[in-house]
Amino acid sequence: MKGRPLLVFTVCWLCGSGMACALSGWSLIVGMIGAFVCLPLLLRWIDIRGWSILLLIGALVGGAVHWEWNDARNRSSLPDITHTAAEDLDGYAATFEGNLMSDVRIDGDRADFELQVTSMLPLSDVSSAPVSKARTAPNVRERLMVQVRLAEEEEQQVAAGWKRGDSITLTGALALPGEARNFGGFDYRNYLKTRHIHWLFKVKGASSVTTVPPEGLGKLNILRWNDIVRYKLGAAVERIFPEPHAGYMKGLIIGMANDIDPDTYGQFSQLGLTHILAISGTHVAVYVASLLLLLSWLRLTRETSLTIVLLLIPAYVLLSGGSPSVIRAGIMSMIGLYMARRGLARDGLQMISAAALLMMWWNPYFLLSVSFQLSFLVTAGLMIYMPLINRIFSSWPKGLAATASVTVTAQLISFPVTILYFNQFSLLSFVANFLLVSLISAIVLPLGTVALILSFIWIPLAKPLAWIAIMLNKLTFVSVEWMNSLPGFVLIWATPSLLWIAAYYVVLYALLRVLHRGQGDQPVVQSTEEDTAPLNHRYVGGTPNAALGLSGLSNVSSQGLNKGGREASPGSMTTLSASIAWPEYTSAFAARGAGFYSGERMNVFHKWMCALLALSFVVGLWWAYQTPQPAGTGVVQFLDIGQGDSTLITTPEGKHILVDGGGTVQFGKSEQSWKTRRDPYEVGAKVVVPLLKKRGIHRLDAVIVTHADQDHAGGLQAVLEQIPVERFMFNGTTSGTANFEKLLDTVIDKQIPLYAIRQGMSYAPDGETRLHFIYPDLEKAMDTGERLPVSEHQNHDSVVFMLEMAGASLLFTGDMDAAAEQDLLFMIQDGSLAASFGQYDADATLADGTVQEMFTRHSGENHKEVPVTIDVLKVAHHGSKTSSTEAWLQYWNASASVISAGANNTYGHPNPGVLDRLVDSGTDIYRTDQMGEIQMKIKDGKIDVRYKLTMDDS
Repeated sequence: MKGRPLLVFTVCWLCGSGMACALSGWSLIVGMIGAFVCLPLLLRWIDIRGWSILLLIGALVGGAVHWEWNDARNRSSLPDITHTAAEDLDGYAATFEGNLMSDVRIDGDRADFELQVTSMLPLSDVSSAPVSKARTAPNVRERLMVQVRLAEEEEQQVAAGWKRGDSITLTGALALPGEARNFGGFDYRNYLKTRHIHWLFKVKGASSVTTVPPEGLGKLNILRWNDIVRYKLGAAVERIFPEPHAGYMKGLIIGMANDIDPDTYGQFSQLGLTHILAISGTHVAVYVASLLLLLSWLRLTRETSLTIVLLLIPAYVLLSGGSPSVIRAGIMSMIGLYMARRGLARDGLQMISAAALLMMWWNPYFLLSVSFQLSFLVTAGLMIYMPLINRIFSSWPKGLAATASVTVTAQLISFPVTILYFNQFSLLSFVANFLLVSLISAIVLPLGTVALILSFIWIPLAKPLAWIAIMLNKLTFVSVEWMNSLPGFVLIWATPSLLWIAAYYVVLYALLRVLHRGQGDQPVVQSTEEDTAPLNHRYVGGTPNAALGLSGLSNVSSQGLNKGGREASPGSMTTLSASIAWPEYTSAFAARGAGFYSGERMNVFHKWMCALLALSFVVGLWWAYQTPQPAGTGVVQFLDIGQGDSTLITTPEGKHILVDGGGTVQFGKSEQSWKTRRDPYEVGAKVVVPLLKKRGIHRLDAVIVTHADQDHAGGLQAVLEQIPVERFMFNGTTSGTANFEKLLDTVIDKQIPLYAIRQGMSYAPDGETRLHFIYPDLEKAMDTGERLPVSEHQNHDSVVFMLEMAGASLLFTGDMDAAAEQDLLFMIQDGSLAASFGQYDADATLADGTVQEMFTRHSGENHKEVPVTIDVLKVAHHGSKTSSTEAWLQYWNASASVISAGANNTYGHPNPGVLDRLVDSGTDIYRTDQMGEIQMKIKDGKIDVRYKLTMDDS
C-alpha cells in the first residue's frame, strides 16, 4: 500500500460494504469468493505485497461484516413485544411515550417528527387491536416516524411549540411505510430503514399529543439548542428577504432546503444546480476560507487562527443541518486544519479516505445516500481527473481556466450518478454551473451571510446588502428560467447499471490519460508555495520524471517539504486558507498550471488508442441513452398509481403510448387554504413522470386520456410539462373543471396535435400495432358550435379501444358504465360498430376489413353465436359495481382481466359482486391494489405476466 495506504484500505472497505448491501446469504459468499479471485489482479496493479495483502483482505471482509452486523440489528422490536406479526400490526392502536428526536416539520395540516419510544400501552377499546396478546411494555427501544394530522389552523402554533428533547405522550395507530409498488419506484419503507425507522405512527389532532419540556441536564441538549438557533436564523432571513427569496436564502445560508419554493427547486434541479440550494462542501469551504482570512486581518497568529477555525467547524456542520456532504467537508477541513497546525503535508485523497471511513463506521447506511455518493465521487473525481482536464484549458486566462476545469470535471464525474437517480441531464448544465456557481458562492452567499449577521445588530444596516443579493437572485432566477425554456437540451436517460457506471469512469480516465500525451512538450516548473505535488519524490533537479498517474495526483499542499514530511515555510494565509478549504481544487489553482506532467508527444500507437477510447466512450453513451426493450416484443405496463388509471404501452418497434395519467383527487374546501401543503403530493409528478424517465422514455408518441375525471387526467399535466408528446387524444368533450381546461391549454400552448376520438377511428403506431376506437359515439355533441362540448357524464363517454399488438388483443375501457357497455353490445349486434370503421383516420392508415370482421357478431351452425375471445380485458371503472355486467364479460370472454385500483381505497373498489362475475367468467384476475404494477410482455401472441408484489407483500 505504497503512498496511500488509507486510500486503498478505504476502497476495499467500501467494496465490502457495497457487496453486503447488494447481496445476501449464499450470493454474498459467492461474491466474496469472486472478489478474492480478482484481488491478485488489483494487487499486481497497485504493487502490494506481504502483510499489506492481509490488511486489504481484512478491509474487504471487515466492510461486509460491519454492514451485516448493523443490518441484522436494524429490526423492529414491536412484533416481539406485542407477540404479533408485523403485517397484523398495521392499524394497531396504542399510546406511546418517548422523546422527540428531531425538529418538527409543519406543512399545511400535517406535522411530522421522529419519536424515540420508551414505553407503549395498547388501547383496549379498539377492536382492531389484538389486545389479548399485548400488555404495557416499558423500556421499548423503537424509533417511529410520527405524522400528526392537524384538525384546526390553531394547532399549527401548538405543533410549533414542540421541540427536540421534549418528553412526549401520544395516541394513534401504527402503519407500515409504503413500499415500492412499481418496478424501479421509490421505496419509502427501505428509505426509512436506513434511518432505523420501521413504522409510521399516525395521530389525529394535536389534542392527542402531550409534551413536557426537559428538566435539569436535559435542557443542555445541544441539538435542541441547535434547532432553536436555526429557527431564529430562519426568522431573521424572513425579516430581510421577501418570498421567494427568503426560502431560497434560507436554503443557501442555513441549509433549510424544505423552505425553498418547489417551482424554484425544480428549475434548479433540471439544470443540475441543486447542490447550491442546500448546504454542501462548497459552503463549508467558503466558511473556512472566510474565517481564516478574517482572523488573519485581526492579526491573530497562524496557529491561533487554525485552532479557532478547527473548533468552529463542528458548530457550522450542526447549524447547516448535518447532511452527508457537509459532514464530509467538515471532517476533511478539520483534518486539513490539524495537519496545517502541525506543519504536516496534506494529501487530499488520504483526507477524503479518512472522512469516508469515519462516516461509514458511524453509519454504514450513508453508502445509500445520494448526497454521500455525489459528495465523495465529485470531490475524489476533482482530485484525480481535474489535473488531466486542466491541460484542455491551458490557453485560457488562469481564472477562467480554473473555473472551467472545475465545472467540466464536476459535471463529468457527477453525470453517471445524476442519471442513475434523476434520469435526466441538461446539456446546459455545464454553462449554468460555469456562470452561476461562482456568482452564487462567491458573491450571493457572502452577501446574504453578512446581511443576516447585520440584521441582529440593526435591520436597516442589513437591507442594502439584502437588496443587492435580491437583485442578483432575480438575475439568477431569470437566467435559470430562460435556460430551462430552451427546447431540446434536457435529455432523459434510463437507469444505468452499476457495471456501465464503472466502465464510464475507467474509459474516461484512460481517454484523458492518453490525451495528455498529445499536449506537446511544455516546461515543468518546480512546485511553488501551496502547489500540488506528487506524494512520491521522483524528482530530477526538482522536476518529476514519471508520467502522470494516480500516484501523481496527491493534492499534497507542499510548501517545500523537509525530510520529515513537514512544511518548511508557513506561507500566506490566503493561499493556506484556499488549500485547506478546497483541497480538491488545488491543481486548478496551481501557480503554473495543473500539476506536473511528462510532456511526451503522442505516437501512432497512442493516437489509435485515443481514437479507440473516444469511440468506446461515445458508443457507451449512445447505448446507455437508448430505451431498453426486448427486440420485437410489445410491453403493456399497468402502473400502480393508487386510485386511478395509468397504462404505458410500448410497441414492438419502440413507440410509446400513455393511456391516462392518474391524478390526485382533492376533497378540501377552498376556505381551508391553511391545509394546503407547500409541495402537495401529485401522482403525475411524483409517480408517473419519474417512472417514465427511469424507463428511458424520451418522448411519448401518443397520450390518450379516456375521459376528463381527475383520477385519469390529473397526472397528465406533469407529463406534458416534462415529457415531449407527439399527439394528444381525448373523447372530444371537457368536464368544465379548471384542471382539465388547464391541461387542454397546455396541449395547445405546446402545439401538440389534438385528436377528438370518434367511434370508427384507428391508429397504427407501427406495423405490428393497431388501436381501434369503438367508443364514444358523440357525433351529435360536436354540432353544438361550442369550443368544446361540456359533458357531465364523463364515465359514460370514456374512450374505449381495442389494442392489437404482436398477435394479442387487449380491450381498454376507461370508466365506461353499464349503459355504455349495453350500447356497444347493441351496436355490435346490429352491425353499426363494424360499419363505422373506415370513416375516420386518426393519423394512421385506415383500418382494413379485419376490423369489421372483429366487431361483427357471428353465428355458426344452428344459428348459435360464435363466442368472441380476447386476451386481456382492462376492467372498467376500477371494478366498480356500475360496470362489468354479466353480458359484457360473457361477450368478450377475456383470458385475463386487469383491475387498476388503489390499495385500501375508500370506494371499496373492486366491488365483490364484480369479482364474483369475473371469477364465474373463468378469467385470470390481476389487481394493482394487491400486486402493484402489472407488466405484460407480448410476442407472437404469447403473453408473459409479472407483477411487483406478491400476495403476501400486499
